[in-house]
Amino acid sequence: MAKSDSFFIRAQVVPDDSEAFVQTTIDLGAYVDALGKSVLRIHNIEYEWAQKDGSAPTMAANTASEAIWQLTTQSQTAIVPLSNKSVIGKGQLWARNSDSAVNSPTQNYQDSHAPQHFTDGYLVAVEQIYLGGFGGADWTNTTDMLACNMVLECTVETLSQSAAMALSLSQQ
Repeated sequence: MAKSDSFFIRAQVVPDDSEAFVQTTIDLGAYVDALGKSVLRIHNIEYEWAQKDGSAPTMAANTASEAIWQLTTQSQTAIVPLSNKSVIGKGQLWARNSDSAVNSPTQNYQDSHAPQHFTDGYLVAVEQIYLGGFGGADWTNTTDMLACNMVLECTVETLSQSAAMALSLSQQ
């Protein structure tokens, strides 16, 4: 199986504090062509929860909230469980600001499941993937206060046409 040098794909989704699921599309058409036997392997996912400009997010005084991201091969309308066949990776942040003023969280717990946790990453044969996010209500109520910024480390590989098509169909 032929491999390319690794490269990076960057994406951002901004769920803010709306308690609504928000999704953005990542176009992989330049890398994936199942008929042409070309597929994408995601080796690593790195992400951060921040304000849209990259600075630390803040929370209302003495509150707790969550932030969840998911990367999927199919478009979604809500956060789906890790057992959903379209999930490439998923991460959660539960945070608390125990201060008596608006501040960044002082207590947090993070959990993620990403391709780097698997032996060979995650093979993708669809031309679009979807980065979805959800932010709880206690993040400071300011436009674009909560964003998930993501970097995917990838390579392009070649499969047989039948294997690439079978993988593509299984991910749609």
